[in-house]
Amino acid sequence: MSDSKNAAGLDSPAGDYIVIKAKENGVQVIGLTRGLDTRFHHTEKLDKGEVMIAQFTDLTSAMKIRGKAEIMTKHGQLESGI
Repeated sequence: MSDSKNAAGLDSPAGDYIVIKAKENGVQVIGLTRGLDTRFHHTEKLDKGEVMIAQFTDLTSAMKIRGKAEIMTKHGQLESGI
């Protein structure tokens, strides 16, 4: 029987969401893969005021954010590029 809520399990970091709000034009959000070889697998570019809601998955283990942005997670809020 499969778990329809989250294939990685409820306590797993996979499935967690983060919110990124660009504070300048050209903020880059880069998704990084899981596994022995960490690689870039997806890139988004945000302009000032744009908001992106991103999710960690079985494929995405980390995100790299370039530029001034506000980042909100269940662990707290921080700003990049200051």
